[in-house]
Amino acid sequence: MLDVTVIEDAAAAAVSLDPMRARLLAELAAGPASATMLAGRVGLPRQKVNYHLKALERHGLVELAGERRKGNVTERLMRATAASYVISPLALAAVQPDPGRFRDQLSARWLLAVAARLVRDVGALITGATKARKGLATYALDGEVRFGSAADRAAFVEELTRGVGALIAKYHDEHAESGRDHRIVVALHPTVKPAASVTAEGSVTAGGGAPPDGAAPVTTGPASIEEAS
Repeated sequence: MLDVTVIEDAAAAAVSLDPMRARLLAELAAGPASATMLAGRVGLPRQKVNYHLKALERHGLVELAGERRKGNVTERLMRATAASYVISPLALAAVQPDPGRFRDQLSARWLLAVAARLVRDVGALITGATKARKGLATYALDGEVRFGSAADRAAFVEELTRGVGALIAKYHDEHAESGRDHRIVVALHPTVKPAASVTAEGSVTAGGGAPPDGAAPVTTGPASIEEAS
């Protein structure tokens, strides 16, 4: 089972977003189970659970883990193909965000478009590397910093911009014939607490929101430096 996988197909995304199927995915991420076992957990008839499992299996979200005999019946034990799933903007290709339409480093919506592109690109790289049976070289830095004031945050951003810009200028070689292009993403945003959680019924709840501007904890880090190897 993979730690996380990216859903790129629109039909697979639609299947995964069904509340009951999402609940079944969560159950199967915890361990293999049969339709009969799942029926007791989610409160549905076994035939209905089987219907949902077949839809999930068709789109590669669950797979056969084994079989077992129970009386005169052979039960199929299913498992999730990943512990968690991320839906790529490719699933909504016609309306996916495009950070190239505008560029505003202080815009939260532009940051969201950049993050969506990151999910799309890294998902595609993982898919390609898996098919080619090759490794994928990536790097991510994630951390938190509490600023004492908005002025401190602004100074941090200015220094970070200069530092990253200097590194890019130092190592970028547009004439390297065997070189590989990499994308660098650096993000800075207020920390959201508490994190969203999924209830037993499959609904999503979230408490709180972004802290006040100016003196909030933030998360910052290069989201990805990737290379298909």
